[in-house]
Amino acid sequence: MATFFTADTHFGDATLVQRRRSMFGSVEGHDEALIARWNDTVAEGDAIWHLGDFAADATREHCAAVFRRLNGIKRLVRGNHDTNRVLELPWAEVPVATARITVTDADGQPRRLFLSHYPHRSWPGFWRETRHLYGHTHAFLPDTSRSSDVGVDACDYRPVDLAFIIGRQANAKQAPEEMAQRGIR
Repeated sequence: MATFFTADTHFGDATLVQRRRSMFGSVEGHDEALIARWNDTVAEGDAIWHLGDFAADATREHCAAVFRRLNGIKRLVRGNHDTNRVLELPWAEVPVATARITVTDADGQPRRLFLSHYPHRSWPGFWRETRHLYGHTHAFLPDTSRSSDVGVDACDYRPVDLAFIIGRQANAKQAPEEMAQRGIR
């Protein structure tokens, strides 16, 4: 079983799809493409954390229909667009505002993660090498060496795994807070 992360799918969101129109053309095309990319990446038994904004401006029926088609054991960290039509879907656990989890990397090493919809300048475990994953910014906020946007806009419109995230963070600049903590000016 692998663990994947994503955010900001915005299923059914005609307003957002206007910004993504050059890739998808319509809300239906957008939703079908994201469902296909999700299912090409995530197997039925894989864990997937959705870090908010699963759907926006979609009916309960549309949210439920999309949810049923998506592979994986799905968990939600609530985003600003996740109202009851999303919160009441059959998530594996009750949706939360933030989560602290540990995932084993490809080398068998445990990696602590802090998950939220919103980016944070600091987070629980910041000083202990805990990595922070978030959505909400639609790829407008650059990654740091320990903090990454895992929203679909930042990740080729598909869920990503820990190896992908660590690779992106390895190529990112250190945040000013990290540099100050290490005595770098």
